[in-house]
Amino acid sequence: MINSNEKQISTSAKNYADSLIQVGKDGVMTYEGILNDLNTVKEITSESAELVSVMENPAISINTKNEIIDSVFSNQISNKIINFLKILIDKNRFYEINQIIQCYKSEVDIINNIQQVEVISAVELSDDRKERLTEKLKTKLNKKVNINWVLDNDIIGGLIIKIDDDVIDNSLKNKLETLSKNII
Repeated sequence: MINSNEKQISTSAKNYADSLIQVGKDGVMTYEGILNDLNTVKEITSESAELVSVMENPAISINTKNEIIDSVFSNQISNKIINFLKILIDKNRFYEINQIIQCYKSEVDIINNIQQVEVISAVELSDDRKERLTEKLKTKLNKKVNINWVLDNDIIGGLIIKIDDDVIDNSLKNKLETLSKNII
């Protein structure tokens, strides 16, 4: 089954993502067009566990799987990405589709100089504060930033900023926990 929470990207998933990057570099499709198609694939596969289980079932013939791919995706995505999915089926790698999509998105972000950032706050930030924080992050990182704003009452106050594997925890909860440890 597809696991979208996997942290480790396999070498083969990275290689398949790189092949999609090459399609974009060659001008066959735009990076954005490929990404839109991949997002459609992810949306459909996440809504249909049955489709995924059929694609991963070795007892079902490759021809049958290819016919299913054609019927499910023909009016949804480009023929290039349909053919890509058929390659994954032929190589028994369909189970890596979410890893491939994740890796592709990361590679496109690098090409476009975009940094994914998650900002967690206890309360909804005003548009002005969001804009100021966005500008500070752009300046600090020297990149465009795409921020995922998350609300979490458990942090009590302040912010937690996650950039890749780095976490800047300026939450009131963290400060209270640190103070408590120092007192004891």
